[in-house]
Amino acid sequence: MSGIAARRGSPTPPIALARDAAAVTARLDTGFVDVDDACLERLRGACASVTTDPATLTEASRDWWPLAMIWALDGEVAARAAAVAAPTSAAEVVAVLRVCNEVGVPVTAAGGRSGVCGASVPLYGGVVLDLCGLNGIVDVDTESMVLDVRPGTFGDVLEDELRSSYGVTVGHWPQSVDLSTVGGWLACRGAGQYSTRYGKIEDMVVGIDVALADGRTITTGGAPRAAVGPDLTQLFVGSEGTLGIITGARLRIHPVPSAERRSAYRCPSFEAGLDACRRIMRRGATPAVLRLYDSIEGNRNFQTGEDVHPLLVLDEGDPRVIDAVMAIVSEECDGASDLDGNDLLARWLEHRNDVSALEALISRGYVVDTMEVAGRWRDLPGIYAAATDALTGIEHTMVASAHQSHSYLDGACLYFTFAGQPPPDEREAYYRDAWDAGTRAVLDNGGTLSHHHGVGLNRARYVREALGDAFDVLAAAKEALDPRGILNPGKLGLASPFGPSPAWPEADG
Repeated sequence: MSGIAARRGSPTPPIALARDAAAVTARLDTGFVDVDDACLERLRGACASVTTDPATLTEASRDWWPLAMIWALDGEVAARAAAVAAPTSAAEVVAVLRVCNEVGVPVTAAGGRSGVCGASVPLYGGVVLDLCGLNGIVDVDTESMVLDVRPGTFGDVLEDELRSSYGVTVGHWPQSVDLSTVGGWLACRGAGQYSTRYGKIEDMVVGIDVALADGRTITTGGAPRAAVGPDLTQLFVGSEGTLGIITGARLRIHPVPSAERRSAYRCPSFEAGLDACRRIMRRGATPAVLRLYDSIEGNRNFQTGEDVHPLLVLDEGDPRVIDAVMAIVSEECDGASDLDGNDLLARWLEHRNDVSALEALISRGYVVDTMEVAGRWRDLPGIYAAATDALTGIEHTMVASAHQSHSYLDGACLYFTFAGQPPPDEREAYYRDAWDAGTRAVLDNGGTLSHHHGVGLNRARYVREALGDAFDVLAAAKEALDPRGILNPGKLGLASPFGPSPAWPEADG
């Protein structure tokens, strides 16, 4: 990374605040739940580290949501907790939850706080449960290829230890690998850049330990496959801390790959590149990276020209397997002029985890964000055209572009980027309008609301529409598991007993 330097093993602030952290104010007026002296005393009896230090509260209450980064330029955070509890054991997590559930104080779980949708913002104050102290490897079963790990473990720290001490890898490489934790991956249903080979986090997880709102604990999963009712692990994966707090996880691991192959191809159009990816997946080839850029992003990242849509391919693993995979890729890209795959992949690998550009652009007055969605192969060309047209059509938009970053047998993820430069007093309105236009285009053309960034605050207003009648099932699960509504209230579009959702996320009309 350049620009912002990641704080290894601890959260990295997204952007400098315009004033001292102790003096910032909350932007969203949703109702603040304080933690009184009696509750604080009980919390300190439950957890060794509990603080109300103003600067600590401020930093623990924000994540990498680009809109909140804009507010930071005005010396504001989206919302601020009343206290931060930092447990170092599952027993302390349980004890904190019992106190908060009894007195009706909201609890917002936080790890690396690298999310970009406001999922870890303590919307109604209360307690931020900082899980970074609950970290480290518990066990590595290299015979069964299963890792037991605590949720506060940061991705880069985990991978370094797995590779150096055990010769294995999880294979999960999000752009935020230096900034994010295992618990965050699971809570937001994350994806890594090698997902076509290794899967998303929901494919990697074998089982989890969960602390419920009232302090009960459960363990889910554990077997390679089972038929004992529904998969309860997946109930909590992606629930963003609204149904329970993840205190432990078992993940599938793989031997460190012994070989790697790289190639790149020149596609005549984005639609043609998508079809090449579809054919590759149809034949059973799953290269770790199958990454297609439209001409805007291809030229911006690799200077490949205004009419070139580059397809970058990288695979790793057993030499015989990856040779077969890359042979299929070459056959399905027949006729496309080969680019220098070694050069393009080397450039991508060098910069793939660099997130410093976001801070730089926002600090210079631009409004920038990404919108990652998924769709079936038959729908992807229409989703791409509709969303880029919709984003480009918003006043003050300078550019809207996309790449395809994760491929599956039935479809893929499209990752849109938009940037605009509205007047300072119109930044928030522009941001809302861009998200409304882009999301409306995606949903109307058969796409999903999110592929791997999750919902948080930013997408909450669309969840009922995206889930349809199934939203009522989610709400019923919330009521059953958290009847007092203390766990991360105001997220996933769920009702909160502590106050209304912020006015900004409400859809027009």
